[in-house]
Amino acid sequence: MPPELGLRPEGPDGFGLSPPTAQIVPSGQTCNMEEERHTERVYAIREGETLELQCLVTGHPRPRVRWTKTDRQGESYPHNETLRIETISRHQGGRYYCKAENGQGLPAIRSIRVDVYFLDDPVITVHQSLGEAKEQFYFERTVFLRCVSNSNPPVHYTWRRGREVVSQSSDSGVEIYEPFFTQGETKILKLKNLRPQDYADYTCISSVRNVCSIEDKTAQFSLSNRTAPPSIKLLVDDPLVVNPGETITLVCAAAGGDPSPTLSWVRPGGEELPKRSTAKGGTLSVPAVTTEDGGAYSCVASNNVGNPAKKSTTVLVRGLRKGRFWITPDPYHNDDNIQIGREVKISCQVQATPPEELQFSWLKNGRPLRSSERMVITHTDTDVSPGTTNLDIIDLKFTDFGTYTCVASLRNGGIPEISIDVNISSTTVPPELTVPRGRSHLITQEGDTVDLQCLVSGKPKPIILWSRAEEGGTAALMPDGSAQVESYDGVLRISNVTRDMSGTYRCQTSQYNGFNVKPREATIQLVVQFPPTVEPVYMEVRQALGRAFSLTCRLLRAHPARLLRYEWKLGSRLLTVGQLGDQQDETYYNVRALNREGYGEYTCDITNEAGAGRCTFLITGKAYAPEFYYDTYGALWQNRPRVYGFKLQWTQMKPNIVDRILAYRLGIRQMGQSRWWEQEIPIEGTIKNGELLTYNLTELVKPESYLVRLTPITRYGEGDATERIITYSGTDCVCLCLGEFQCGFEDEALCLFSQDKTDDFDWTRHSAASRDTKYTPNTGPSSDHNGSKQGFYMYIETSRPRLEGDKARLLSPTFNTNSKTASASSSSSSSSSSVANHPTYCFAFFYHMYGKHIGALNVFLRQKGQTVTETSVWSLNGNQGDRWRQAKVNIHPTSMVIEGVRGSGIEGDIAIDDVTIEEGECKNPPPNSESLASPSSPHIWQLSVTIILALIGRQR
Repeated sequence: MPPELGLRPEGPDGFGLSPPTAQIVPSGQTCNMEEERHTERVYAIREGETLELQCLVTGHPRPRVRWTKTDRQGESYPHNETLRIETISRHQGGRYYCKAENGQGLPAIRSIRVDVYFLDDPVITVHQSLGEAKEQFYFERTVFLRCVSNSNPPVHYTWRRGREVVSQSSDSGVEIYEPFFTQGETKILKLKNLRPQDYADYTCISSVRNVCSIEDKTAQFSLSNRTAPPSIKLLVDDPLVVNPGETITLVCAAAGGDPSPTLSWVRPGGEELPKRSTAKGGTLSVPAVTTEDGGAYSCVASNNVGNPAKKSTTVLVRGLRKGRFWITPDPYHNDDNIQIGREVKISCQVQATPPEELQFSWLKNGRPLRSSERMVITHTDTDVSPGTTNLDIIDLKFTDFGTYTCVASLRNGGIPEISIDVNISSTTVPPELTVPRGRSHLITQEGDTVDLQCLVSGKPKPIILWSRAEEGGTAALMPDGSAQVESYDGVLRISNVTRDMSGTYRCQTSQYNGFNVKPREATIQLVVQFPPTVEPVYMEVRQALGRAFSLTCRLLRAHPARLLRYEWKLGSRLLTVGQLGDQQDETYYNVRALNREGYGEYTCDITNEAGAGRCTFLITGKAYAPEFYYDTYGALWQNRPRVYGFKLQWTQMKPNIVDRILAYRLGIRQMGQSRWWEQEIPIEGTIKNGELLTYNLTELVKPESYLVRLTPITRYGEGDATERIITYSGTDCVCLCLGEFQCGFEDEALCLFSQDKTDDFDWTRHSAASRDTKYTPNTGPSSDHNGSKQGFYMYIETSRPRLEGDKARLLSPTFNTNSKTASASSSSSSSSSSVANHPTYCFAFFYHMYGKHIGALNVFLRQKGQTVTETSVWSLNGNQGDRWRQAKVNIHPTSMVIEGVRGSGIEGDIAIDDVTIEEGECKNPPPNSESLASPSSPHIWQLSVTIILALIGRQR
């Protein structure tokens, strides 16, 4: 598989850099594609189908592609990849943008609007004008039948009464209109002064006129003198009080309504029903009820007549929670201590469900305690939640010391009671809060674990509440994300400390489960030290030998931010050390002339008490990766059957940054195999930025996919490699490098000829030996051009269902007209040599046009550019007799194409065989071979020669 060295450089002025272009091409299922306002493309697709949009790009280097939708960033995709959305929904419609950029000029941005088409089932609702509503719903009243259906595009409605279409023009008793605020989603049928004939079956037909093959949908409603809105009744207590763990069953029933209403249970605010619950019609069952299941439940009845009916009940799950207590010293003294002869109050608080069942009792040293003149027991009202009880001890005596117990329970039992013990003695004292010596200002390092501690004394010992002090007018959150953290031992432990946890922390006593006095508080300042943060953390620098360069390591932040030292190294070798000044935030290292020993890894460490931040620079002489050129025209050609060639083109990224590229190592292997074939491509001279390089790969065979790797080589060594996959179908291009092309259509591949998909019918490959016995007589050949009945040729069958004027078109592959002489030419060739590079070729073929209904045989040159144009170069029509004849014409091809027009009857078969293209002008052209385009006319570059068999008469 020895590739041949091709032209270098090639392309406009020898340079391949070009700005990006982009085009969005839908490739999935679509309803229609249209242009709107000349600028916006609209792509319609049915909901549930798969959306596929391809962003086809050109430009070099190969543009990067990113898809976005409206103003939200979407996913990024490789170039030319497809944006694919399976089972697209209506909410995914909108404008999609494809952005292609490669650093050359402005990015290319294209957009397409995706319309998702859908049609929901219509719903009919029935209403009576409010002022006329009576218990008996519809007799001599005005009734409105409203039909609603969501759709895109806007829905079209049709009303039927029975089987007849209802319209205002045919019935003065009806009015059909759309409310202006519904934007086409609603159509109202108004029955004025209801008549007996209006009692009927009504059908609303919603339609989007079969767009996207969306079928019409219907809804029906039967209107009678029994039609009535729903009403319901609850068959359950309100409220319903249950114990935890029990099963509740909520039941509602329809009390009226025609049609029979549908019943369902919901919770307010869209809250979901309990996951364990089961609902069937008007019955809702919830097993093993918990306190979270408590709340309001609503039964809703709907029959699309009038408004839905709704009734609610409340489920109360009995329970006690959040038991707390506090001690309040005598409020008439400034002293917070409990003293003999003064008043003291003990308060107990509990949340209860239902609150009216809450009851309290008091014990002293385990014995029941009743209210008296000195022991006054009070309770808050039952409608106040949480419930509170107070025990006021008047004129405290020594005999009053002891343990007081507050017992909370529910009147009807069924759940455990809550007991709270409070000790009153000479040791019962209010709290005091301090910070241990030396612990009010803590310094720690990022990543450590630190304990903040507040010492609390007093009896009972209260809960400590930790929070962060306000900074800048806003309260910062605690490390766990909460506003406040409880601590029973006064310690706040913070693990894996980060720099944003620095600040002031406040500890204070709670006013519950202790003394009800002014909270005691203290603060602790936490300082988190962290190593310097620097940039760049890592940078690769590519340099050629002998050049100067400078490296910069920049300080972003550090704590402490003073007395920062820096240290530069190359590998393990120390280069320089120093200290950053107070106003200095970066350090430099300069290299005057790079030598081979200067390649390697440079590091700069900036250090403080907490550690070091490191900048790393890899200095290398590796060349950047080549960038493959994907826009080569006619890159693929065929040397001989099943053997192909490929024109590989690339530019070199930043070729002047490193030493001159001496060669490229080319590697190629068939996909699916592990063996690589490698060859070195020497490079003469210096590659310029954007210079387009070319190398011809030959001897490419099946399978039609190869992996190509290209690695630049400098005196430093190998650079970065780049890879691409060459995939081809074998129908792209044929090489005329050897000066000729021959095709006798003996191979099923048709020498890469293909059928034109825009014509009326196709050419047929055929041999006389396999000819159908029912063939049409008096037309068509009895053998191929060489007289062989086993030989193959191409012909058109003009029997039915073909009509006069039908055309069949056969398209050739694209031809590479680079001759050996042209391939060896230099890039410095002037424009005057273009004629020599693109010589005249003789296009010849044999034709058989026998039959009294023969149409015409035409040959065209096709030019591919912004648009495809065709130029006629040969044409013949009418019966030419039962024999093969040859046609020759001079052309300048890059690819080929033949057309035939069915005549007035079935005896009009036309055949062709043995197509050849040879370098040089045609010699001894036979009659009927005059070219319609002179070779001396202006050159037609990038042409396809189309063999068009045109059946004359009927225009398509």
